[in-house]
Amino acid sequence: MKNTKDFRILTPPVVSLIVPVLNEQETINRTIANLSGACRGFKAEIIIVDGDPAGSTINGLDTNQVITLVAPAGRASQMNAGAKAASGGILLFVHADTHLPAGAMEDVIKTCRRPEIAAGAFFLGIAGSKRIFRVIAILANVRCRLTRIAYGDQAMFVKKRIFWQIGGFADIPIMEDIEIMQRLKKNRLAIHLVPKPVKTSARRWEKEGLIYGIVRNNLLACLYYAGVGPLVLKKFYK
Repeated sequence: MKNTKDFRILTPPVVSLIVPVLNEQETINRTIANLSGACRGFKAEIIIVDGDPAGSTINGLDTNQVITLVAPAGRASQMNAGAKAASGGILLFVHADTHLPAGAMEDVIKTCRRPEIAAGAFFLGIAGSKRIFRVIAILANVRCRLTRIAYGDQAMFVKKRIFWQIGGFADIPIMEDIEIMQRLKKNRLAIHLVPKPVKTSARRWEKEGLIYGIVRNNLLACLYYAGVGPLVLKKFYK
């Protein structure tokens, strides 16, 4: 299923925003509204990639001003499918429950105009009123500054030429965000961190429990760095 908006035909976009979704009927229209606002005044396209073969999320869209695709479920698979359909020279990957900050598009474009920069991401922010969410975000951003490895909920972006040069996202069920960042670093490709926070929903922490979510996420990341494969880690993720 593919729906192409008119301006894509008239002027090739500079940035392609790619959003992998699965059962996101309740959130997707708010996300698109945020992304559309961020794109206003820029040459950009929004690509929604549904992991449900029936297209349950994209069938509930309130707008036809986006490109819609269906791909095998899994963020890596869906984001690679979106990247293949993209016309922009910059690929910006946004989770369905993540909103971009003001001026995000200008930040992405200005960053990617620097020839020495290959990719980037924003700081993490969590849309929750509890103080612990601010603490989680602060610690995540400290880690990100030290390691230069961003996670998928930080709105990662990469020049399309380099994305395909390194092979796109690895076909793994989990940790695809860390894996591609490690590959960028291994190839000595510079990663820039935009010092503005995205706003990611706190729903997973609220649903699963704060302590459980924090311990589980950090334990899985540590095990991955220690060499445990994504197929094994996937069994413990849910």
